Formats: sequence, structure tokens, C-alpha cells
Amino acid sequence: MRTGSIIFLILNIILRILYFVFPESLTRAQNYPEFNYTNWIYICITPLFLGGSYLFIYLFNRQKKADMVMAMFVFAFACYIIFCGMYSSFIATSDPRNALTLYLTALSIISVVFVFESAETIILIIMTELVFTYLLYYTAAEPMEMVYDQIISFTLLFCFYFISRYFYSYKSTYFIQLMDIRDKNIAIEKGNAFKNEILGMVAHDLRNPIGAIETIAMMMEMEEVNKDTHENLEMIKASCAKARGIVADLLDAANNENINIIDTQRTELNHFLKRIANEWKTQKNGKGNIVFIGSKDQIFAEINAEKFQRVMDNLITNALKFSKENGKIDIYLSEKDKCAVIEVRDYGVGIPHDMLPYIFERFSKARRPGVRGEQSTGLGLSISKQIIENHNGTIEVMSEEKKGSTFTIKLPVVD
Repeated sequence: MRTGSIIFLILNIILRILYFVFPESLTRAQNYPEFNYTNWIYICITPLFLGGSYLFIYLFNRQKKADMVMAMFVFAFACYIIFCGMYSSFIATSDPRNALTLYLTALSIISVVFVFESAETIILIIMTELVFTYLLYYTAAEPMEMVYDQIISFTLLFCFYFISRYFYSYKSTYFIQLMDIRDKNIAIEKGNAFKNEILGMVAHDLRNPIGAIETIAMMMEMEEVNKDTHENLEMIKASCAKARGIVADLLDAANNENINIIDTQRTELNHFLKRIANEWKTQKNGKGNIVFIGSKDQIFAEINAEKFQRVMDNLITNALKFSKENGKIDIYLSEKDKCAVIEVRDYGVGIPHDMLPYIFERFSKARRPGVRGEQSTGLGLSISKQIIENHNGTIEVMSEEKKGSTFTIKLPVVD
């Protein structure tokens, strides 16, 4: 309504300016006094509707709901626009059949722009028809002319009703869809907040007992123990290390890894990846034959070393998990199209084709135990993908069952 008031007021102000700019030609126009008089009326009344629209918009934003007064005000404005168009048609020639443009325009605007209930639309039609009939009698037209004019008015109002109902149905459906989307978004946000709170709480509370168990195992190792006890202690420490990894995944999931701006530094990737491969070869619970095949030339990229090592650890862990004992894991580094290309390739069981679209999803339904029964949280690849994307990079996978998988990372290179 606010926009309609502004447009209608501007049109009448423009017409008033034209009266001043071209007084001689316009004042000689047919029925100029009537148009001049109604133009001043429109200029005086329309600002009242404009001011009222701003007031009711302000009240609606505070209350977040409409009331009966607001609905009646909108209905009054619709009547005002229709009656203005209708009266202008009568002024033009005293015979609306010869000047239907303004009347038709007013009806079309109201039917398309405003949304009224069926009962309100019928009341508006009745009021419009009564005013139209009064104006016909006021003009003292011939009876046959009045019949023709009434038929035209009935036709226009009939079209007005069905156009109004069509747009009402369209807008109400659109509004309901928006409300459903809003409610679902609120529910999703609440669910995510609750999930993250629970994950953060569980992960935080698990770290202390895991650390205590690992410390006790390390203290027991300092004493003289037999071979069986030593193996059991190694199993305890390995289990604690896996548990710490799961806790880290849970904490990262709780934090959403949603910080797009991360601290990075220019890093030579040959040296960086070679160090990671060597660490995996020497650590006690690292199994498998890990081979790094670097580039002949130095390749630099802007990375966060801590977070990117987490990515590589996740990919190598997955490769070992789904490979045979002492299976080979190849890490390749190359440069192509101004991108550093890192490939982590295993020759294990591979990924079933129907699981490939889901492996990067959080809590992915593609998660499955490793070949030696290792459990998965379904978070590692999701977190890795998010970290890589925060580095303006991409990750993709190619896999074939019983032949292995290759994860390919692409990062922008820097000079």
C-alpha cells in the first residue's frame, strides 16, 4: 500500500506540474475544471494514506502481527483507488463505455497487488457496483445506455473477482511455503545448536579419563613387565590414541569448522609432506609402507600447517584402515595449471560406488569399519573437506572396489 500511495501521489503531482507548465492547452481540455478539482483532492488525501501506511508498517514490525484496523485501512485504500479510477472515467466523457481505461486500470491494480479474503472481495465488488450505479443515475444517462454501462461494469467486476482469487491463491501458497521454510530453518538451527552443545560436552568430558588411562599405561611401562603385559599396555595406548582422534573429530564437528579466515603461511609442500610421511613411518602405531613421491621443483602454497597436517593424517589413516597389513600407501605431489596437486593413493578394498556421493558428508552413512575392525565416526573426511575449502582448495576421490582409492587435493600455488 505504501508503494501504491507513493506512485499515485507522484502521478497526481506530475499532472499538477503539467497544469502549471502548459496551462493554456490543458485548461481548454474537455471537463478541465472537474479534473483540476479532483487532482487537488487526490493530492490532499493520498498523503494521509501514505502516512498511515508508514505508521502501520512501524506498528506491524513491533507487534509482528496485523490487526483489524490495519486490514480496514488497506481495504479503505483499495476502495479509494477504485473509486478514483471510476470517477475519472465518468469525468472523461460522462459515459464510462468510452473511457474505461482508468476504471479498468484501478481494478487491475487492486486485484493483482492486494490480497483480500473472499468475503472482503465480494464486499468490495458490491460497494463498487453501488457507487457505479449511483454515478450512472447522477449523469442522467439514457436507460439503454445505463444498461450497456452496467453490463460493462458487471463484466469488469466479474473479471476482477476471478483475477483477485487467482492471485490470492498464488500468494497464499507462496506465503505458506515461506512460513514452512522459516519454521524448518529455525528447527534445524535449534537442532544443530543442541547437537553441537552435546558433542562439545561429551568430547570435553571424555578427554580427561582417556588421558588418565594413557598416563597410567605409560607409568606401568616404566616398570619391569612381562611380554604379555607389555603388549596389553601397547593395545591400551593405541586405543587411547584412537579415542583421542575420535574426541578431536567430535570437537571439530561441534565447532563446525566454520571459520573461513584461517592463519596461513607460505610453505614448501615437498618438505612438509615428506616430514608427515616420515612421522607415520616412525610412530609406533603407524602401519603400512608409506611412500612419498615429491616434485622435482619446489612447490609453495599458503597453508595452516596444523590444520593441513590434520587433513593428511585423516587421509593416511583412512588409507591404512582399508588396506591390508603393511599395504602400500603412495603420496604424490605435482603441479598442474597453477595448482599444487596432492594425491593419497592406497591399494586396498576401495569404496563401493553407491557410497562415493556420501563420503564427505558429516556423520556420513558411508562410514564403515576398517579391514581390521577399526570403527569410524564419519567425521574425518567431512572435516578434511572443510579445511581444504577454507584453503581455497578442492578434494575429490576416485575409487574402484578391490583395487583401492585415490584422494586428490588441489591447492593454489604461490610464488
